[in-house]
Amino acid sequence: MTRPPRRSALLCALLAGATALLPTPTAQATAAPLHFGTCPDSVPRPTAPETVECGWVDVPLNWNAPAADGPRLRIAVSRVRASGTAVERRGILLVNPGGPGGSGLPYAVTKRAKLPESVRRAYDVIGFDPRGTGLSSPADCGAMGSLFDSDRPHTDPVPVGPRAESAYLRSLRALADDCAAGVGDETLPHLSTEQTARDMDAIRAALGERRTSFLGVSYGSYLGAAYAARFPYRVGKMLLDSAVGPWDWYGFDVVQSRALLRQRDTFFNWTAQHPDRFGLGHDAGAVRDAYLRVRDGLRERPVDGFGAAAFDRAVYRALGRTERWAGLADGLRTYLRGGTPGTLRPATDLDSPGSRTFEAANRTVKCADGPGPAPARILADLRRTRRLDPQPVLTGLEASACAFWHHRPARRTALGSPAAPPVLLIASAHDPVTPIEGARELRRLLPGSRLVTLDDDYSHGVFASRGNACVDSTAATYLVDGQVPTADVRCAGPGLPVVTGP
Repeated sequence: MTRPPRRSALLCALLAGATALLPTPTAQATAAPLHFGTCPDSVPRPTAPETVECGWVDVPLNWNAPAADGPRLRIAVSRVRASGTAVERRGILLVNPGGPGGSGLPYAVTKRAKLPESVRRAYDVIGFDPRGTGLSSPADCGAMGSLFDSDRPHTDPVPVGPRAESAYLRSLRALADDCAAGVGDETLPHLSTEQTARDMDAIRAALGERRTSFLGVSYGSYLGAAYAARFPYRVGKMLLDSAVGPWDWYGFDVVQSRALLRQRDTFFNWTAQHPDRFGLGHDAGAVRDAYLRVRDGLRERPVDGFGAAAFDRAVYRALGRTERWAGLADGLRTYLRGGTPGTLRPATDLDSPGSRTFEAANRTVKCADGPGPAPARILADLRRTRRLDPQPVLTGLEASACAFWHHRPARRTALGSPAAPPVLLIASAHDPVTPIEGARELRRLLPGSRLVTLDDDYSHGVFASRGNACVDSTAATYLVDGQVPTADVRCAGPGLPVVTGP
């Protein structure tokens, strides 16, 4: 097959319409002051009188060989200043929403609005698009092995049997080839978490700060731990929410896939407890049967491009936040009664350019962070998972593509350091996206750190997200006063969603 000419998204200029809204950068050293100006329309405006401003930090593509005349890229940065007095100010709080692949430029505004007032008064909240995402030279994997074009009739994203398994591996190879062609073989090694951690320190230097305080959610916790490994003496306060475990990415994906099976069973039981509301059955088995009828129907006859793969992506998204469970159950009922996806189809188009960029950056970063799995291991794990449940959700197994990546890292990203100050980790007891055992394992690499657990909770993302006073006050005290709890903290959670309405 003739492949498109190779090009590097990181070496191309950003879209003129986007760059025109940010200050024009000049050739500068990494530690040159960061000059702010107007933000692009993708960044929401905070409530007056507060304002958000945006700028660029110029960094080398390869921090391990930062030649003056070597390739460089620009990292888009946003800032909302602390609202308190100079005495109250504690410095900068760099924030990351997760992924890998999540755009952090608007996060300075959206996350800050949810932070406790004491934190907003104490910190300049700094958002940024990590390299390969958003406006920081986004990764482009093109067709991505037809990842978003798999909803043809009779196509199932869960392979069963030798022929389907071989086709599954071929699709992973095609995805890897597309990323190599789109991003460029010469760039693939440098879209890594370790390189992004060094970009973070360039942001610190450009802002003239001695230390970086950091709030990372989900993948952001992995990024924070990588920063602590590389720059332990420059860590201020570090809060890692819904922490990713310190495993290789493929190993993490497998752990997550098993946790999703447990969460889906919990969803089936919860739905069955409300038969009058959802009409899917009086026991978990009946709800499961209804779920499988919907999936089988969409596999056999996709509705406006919404088939089995899109269904699995929607389920994956819904299982991670309990406030989405009612919409998932309603969508199952709507399809069974009328043949349309209804609320199964997310409001955000999963096939949109922004989603495709996220998926491209996600694979590219994961595969740059360490060696990928062998194809035989992928198939063995698929078979083990299907023995646990014949119809699993494989959407989160992004690192499987690393088996065929054109760049093979020799080592994994280093995480944590005994030289770093104690950090605060936060986890939901039943989070299926980043299971709590990951937070417990990561804490071992961060001596003196403490874990805050939200018990009886089933959602992803906790601090300034779940509205839990115990979690939020503990975290705010740590960020503002520097007080690490003397022991791990357990907070009472909300339990399963309360069903209201007909």
